[in-house]
Amino acid sequence: MKKIAMLAAAAVLVLASSARAAEVEVKLLNKGTDGAVMVFEPAFVKIAPGDTVKFVSTDKGHNAESIKGMLPEGAAPFVGKNNEDIAVKFEQEGVYGIKCLPHYGMGMVALIVVGKPGNVDQAKAVPQVGKAKQVFAKLFDTLEASKTASR
Repeated sequence: MKKIAMLAAAAVLVLASSARAAEVEVKLLNKGTDGAVMVFEPAFVKIAPGDTVKFVSTDKGHNAESIKGMLPEGAAPFVGKNNEDIAVKFEQEGVYGIKCLPHYGMGMVALIVVGKPGNVDQAKAVPQVGKAKQVFAKLFDTLEASKTASR
C-alpha cells in the first residue's frame, strides 16, 4: 500500500511539472499583421526553461532553424524542413536566434528568450545578413525594454 501511495505521488509530480510547461505557437508568414513581409509572428518570445515553441508553417516556403553562435552553451541546434511544422523544447536558459533559411536575408528572423538571457553579448556579436541585421537590432531592443519593465 505504501508503494502504491509513493507511485501515485510520483505520478502527480510528473503530471504537475509537465502541466506547467507551456507551448507557444509562432507562425511563419509571407505577410504579418503589421504588413511586414516574410516574418515570424510573434518574432519575440519569452518562455521558461522546459517550454516548447511550435513553429507553424502557415504559409508555404518557410522553415525554422537555429542560428550558429546564437545559442546558449550546451543547447542543441535544430533545423526544420521547408513547409513542415516543428516543435522545439527549450531547456537551456539564454537567447536563441532563429531564422527561415530561404528568407533570412529578407529579415525573417526571431528571438527566443528562455529564462535569464545570459548569452546576449555573444548572440549580438554574430554577424547577420541583409535585413536580418535590422530586425535583430529591434528584437534586442525589445529584450532590453522587457528587462527594464520587469525590474
